[in-house]
Amino acid sequence: MGYFIEFLFRWFHVIFGVTWVGLLYYFNFIQGEYFKEAEADAKADALKKLAPRALWWFRWAAMMTFLSGLYLFMSLGAGVNQYIAIAALMGTLMFLNVWFIIWPNQRVVCGLKEGDAAAAGSKALLASRTNTLFSAPMLFGMLASKHGTFGAEAGGLAGVTLADFGFLIALVIVGVLEANAIFGKIRQMASVVGVIHLSFVLTAIIYLALHFL
Repeated sequence: MGYFIEFLFRWFHVIFGVTWVGLLYYFNFIQGEYFKEAEADAKADALKKLAPRALWWFRWAAMMTFLSGLYLFMSLGAGVNQYIAIAALMGTLMFLNVWFIIWPNQRVVCGLKEGDAAAAGSKALLASRTNTLFSAPMLFGMLASKHGTFGAEAGGLAGVTLADFGFLIALVIVGVLEANAIFGKIRQMASVVGVIHLSFVLTAIIYLALHFL
């Protein structure tokens, strides 16, 4: 029975995660680029009618992904390894970015709350780009923890310890990038192509740090 419940949570976690990350990519790769070219009336209509609906699914998919993932992470116990730990950290930061940076600022952008729409839009975009940056290494870590030669079951990295140099490096990198999402600037993540490239580079760096250091 316990195995079946865990399977259901994994199933829910994937369904909600696909919805969340799919909408994340939609906002960054499609809607944002469309808004750059849209006529003023079309953009205003989309901000009023389309964006709030998409943001509702976006933030609640993030919530359900986080809650189901939290249950699965807690059920691992001694089975936690560095890959799933880093993936869980990035997923948690992505969830917090949605609820405490992206959504509050998008409320201003969509006219649901008074404020400086331009400043709010910049803050929301930076956090959203950071979530896009985190998405590839986060998903890589989730898969690497259980499959291939990366996971603990296959003789890979097992047991999370702050004494592990590679794990410390990965933590620092993720921490610096999240700090930039809160206090920094968008820089190379301003373009869609740029953030995609950086996401794969970040995946490679974290993998090399965890696996070889």
